[in-house]
Amino acid sequence: MTAVDERPITSSIATFFEDLEVPEGYKAELLRGDIVMMAGPDRVHNGIVESVQDQIPRKRWRRLQTQDIAIPGETSEPQPDLVVLARGAEDGPGRLIPAPAVTLLVEVVSKTSVDRDYGIKRSMYAAGGVPAYLIIDPMAGLCLLLTEPARKGEAADYRTTRTTKFGETATLEMLGVELDTSDFETLPDIRRHYRP
Repeated sequence: MTAVDERPITSSIATFFEDLEVPEGYKAELLRGDIVMMAGPDRVHNGIVESVQDQIPRKRWRRLQTQDIAIPGETSEPQPDLVVLARGAEDGPGRLIPAPAVTLLVEVVSKTSVDRDYGIKRSMYAAGGVPAYLIIDPMAGLCLLLTEPARKGEAADYRTTRTTKFGETATLEMLGVELDTSDFETLPDIRRHYRP
């Protein structure tokens, strides 16, 4: 006879993740039960995040980097490149911001994050009901704005997709912002598993 422990491991994974000591220069995310560690980002990546952040009005919006997000119903605590939420939507201390409080999440694609940003994170953010997800891809030279999240779990996705090439203006209606992408730098393209 074999004994099987059928208790969910969700809480033990989350506790382990919360207590995880990440080496300096790295960041860690919990993505549907998997812990993913990444080295610090490229200068091009950081320049794009800085440009986006600078174009979002600070008086109305909180623009947070290195902020962990809690996705309801998921064993996930992603750390998007930029989290945008209305001032007052979520105040007070704490490491996690609940996804329903967020207006826009931004990920800038790197050669090691491309499949996660276009795949699992797209599904997770939609499952969490995040109204808008902006993928900025310096290898393809484009921005992909995803809106209208639908469905739950791994089947979740966004109904609406709008693509903007670098150099064009990306309309972020949910923020009332016309995002100027003309100063976004590019990186050499890579062979990816997932194509937008």
